[in-house]
Amino acid sequence: MESLIEATKSPAAHVGGAQAPSSAQLFARFRPVFRRIAEHAVQRENERELAYEPVAWLNAERFGALRVPLAHGGIGASVAQLYDLLIELGEADSNLPQILRAHFGFIERLLAEIDPALHGPWMRLAAEGVIFGNATTELGDGSLTTMQTTLKPDGDAWLLDGDKYYSTGTLYADWISVSAQRLNADGSSERVIALVPAQAEGVERIDDWRGIGQRLSASGTTRFRNVRVKPGNVLLYVRDQPTPLTAHFQLIHLATLAGIARAIVRDAVAFVQARKRIYSHGSGDTPREDPLVQQVIGQLASAAFVAASTVQAVARGLDEVDRFRQRNEAAPESLLFEVELDTAKAQAGIVDLVLQAATRLFDIGGASALQEDRRLDRHWRNARTLASHNPTIYKGRVVGDHLLNGARPTFYWAVGAIAS
Repeated sequence: MESLIEATKSPAAHVGGAQAPSSAQLFARFRPVFRRIAEHAVQRENERELAYEPVAWLNAERFGALRVPLAHGGIGASVAQLYDLLIELGEADSNLPQILRAHFGFIERLLAEIDPALHGPWMRLAAEGVIFGNATTELGDGSLTTMQTTLKPDGDAWLLDGDKYYSTGTLYADWISVSAQRLNADGSSERVIALVPAQAEGVERIDDWRGIGQRLSASGTTRFRNVRVKPGNVLLYVRDQPTPLTAHFQLIHLATLAGIARAIVRDAVAFVQARKRIYSHGSGDTPREDPLVQQVIGQLASAAFVAASTVQAVARGLDEVDRFRQRNEAAPESLLFEVELDTAKAQAGIVDLVLQAATRLFDIGGASALQEDRRLDRHWRNARTLASHNPTIYKGRVVGDHLLNGARPTFYWAVGAIAS
């Protein structure tokens, strides 16, 4: 199978005798990159400058190899370590964790749902610096049960055709993970993942995301027209069993929200510390000495603490699931239920908390806090955009239904119309 896949980056380092890094080692490695990313985050936002450079800086330190096992040349970080780093990356620039969400989701899919015998080539590509993008969601009123993007037989290969939207991060990717309906010669079909090079003939990536937030996440359209896919680049996975993957995909959004909450505190403190103007009816000689302003800062810090702690709690549950995998054991269904429901509870709690903090931020100052060059509004816009993914209203219902009626959580879901 390796002959079917062309590596596009430098070889991974030899890992003989390597050990998984400590959290302190990972922070020492990546925090300088995060600080560099944060320096020009506002400028990129103001100018809508796509984040090619920040992605390259992360890649130079092999950030995308965090969860690749040591045996495949990766860093071998734990789930909890990954999410601690994603929170800090989200604080630096909330576009970056979302850009890389598909990449880390693909690695977790391999670990959780794909035959380990098929991992090697793809894991090694990730270890070498290849970034995987996503092409999953389709616009329109297509069926809930069948994808409009198809994979049809063509001699000794397959032909991929279809249009995708919300293909987050794909402008930055080397390979694209495409959800498609494989139409077999015997008339049967099934949902599969087709992996194609981003530069393959027939692939078109369009920067047409115009949402109010996460403007640099490249969540636009990807088109596939008669893209040739080799059989070894098609992965089949089961969609009717409990999985940790849904929790992973959602927790990346929540880690990004926790990072935004920390950025709100950072920017609020910097704004107040430098400010001299006060109101005649204020409560202190300077804004930083005003107890009411101090209270707001404390409340913002509390929101950031609760958001990060909640993400870390769910990540510990996913780490427990991953330890079963490392022992070649199946995770108990009860544990998978618990992690999925905890993720839903976390989403229902974090979203309002961070959105309120992004609004409360403006209580620390007057009209000068509204200046466009500060872009303090980006925190609310970005949080609101992230909160709109996988709608929060349904998460509360799932938890309530489980508590009241013992209902099983749904691990796989789709967007579309019910066929008439």
